[in-house]
Amino acid sequence: MNLSLFVQKEYGSFHLASDITVAGDRIGIFGVSGSGKSTLVGMLAGLVKPDQGEITLDGETLFSTAQGIDLPPSRRRIAMVFQQHELFAHLDVKHNLLYGYKRCAREHRRIDFNRLADVLQIAPLLDRSINNLSGGEKQRVALGRAILSNPRLLLMDEPLSALDDTLRFQIIPYLKSVSEQFAIPYLFISHSLMEMRLMAEQVLVVSGGKVSEPIPSDQLARARMGESPYGYINLLKLSSPERVGELYSYPWGQENLLISDGCDEHEALFELSSKDIILFKKHPEAISARNLLKCRVVGTFVSGKRIGVELDNGGERLIAEVVKAAAQELEIVAGSELYAAIKASAFLRLGVSKMHLIAC
Repeated sequence: MNLSLFVQKEYGSFHLASDITVAGDRIGIFGVSGSGKSTLVGMLAGLVKPDQGEITLDGETLFSTAQGIDLPPSRRRIAMVFQQHELFAHLDVKHNLLYGYKRCAREHRRIDFNRLADVLQIAPLLDRSINNLSGGEKQRVALGRAILSNPRLLLMDEPLSALDDTLRFQIIPYLKSVSEQFAIPYLFISHSLMEMRLMAEQVLVVSGGKVSEPIPSDQLARARMGESPYGYINLLKLSSPERVGELYSYPWGQENLLISDGCDEHEALFELSSKDIILFKKHPEAISARNLLKCRVVGTFVSGKRIGVELDNGGERLIAEVVKAAAQELEIVAGSELYAAIKASAFLRLGVSKMHLIAC
């Protein structure tokens, strides 16, 4: 996907200006509530008319004040999935799914209904009423309805914010797998940095009515480490666990990680805050933490008043954080060796199913 958004829009005292071009299939739009994210994607979808500017998608002009072009939403072939599922209560699951498909021109119909139902694991739900679905099932049906309209671009506007954490991390694999298997690029809109990390390769940050140039999602997380109360969140995809007393042992790099919040499933995704990694210049004699990793420093970066330290252990990477004084006392430079201590309880498991579909 190649997208250019050169637009401006005013609502009273609020002014939104975008002057960006982005290419890729997994793009995030990140910003706090009220920053203009939904207005931006509304202009792209044709639901909001810019005051002036131009929008092009894969070489086609969707809107241009100079050329007098303003394609209606039906001709833009852009589908949207919202925070609320917006399903039709008077239709069952099957007919909700077919709603967009029937309104799609025949020459654009390339997605097989049954295959999509299998990918989303909603085939057993087709005869059900919408009122008899869980929150996660409703969101999967809403995603399926959007995909069956056979769009060339999918816009997802805060699709997970109404779900609890368990459902959120169960839905994410479906969002990604549908896009990958049916080759549909997407823009994922959210105020959650964690969702950006899991869903987007590049991110447009909307702040103060301005839209930034795209940056990698991991770079965004590093830049915000110093101002976040949670620090930088390391995402670790771990597999092949073994029980060790009350803990679970997972192979990682040249070590094994001992984790209290493990599970018997073959694979799971864990988060670990940079704040929960304690660094030592020499091997400590005795510590309570169950994990002590000998690491090589790959590099450092500054984020606010903190120093991020990128560590390598057998090809696996972690980011820890220290204050500047500690970085000087430990003589942290690229190539030096440090010991990283981590409590078994510091690892938090995200979701419990289908984590093999999430690239961390």
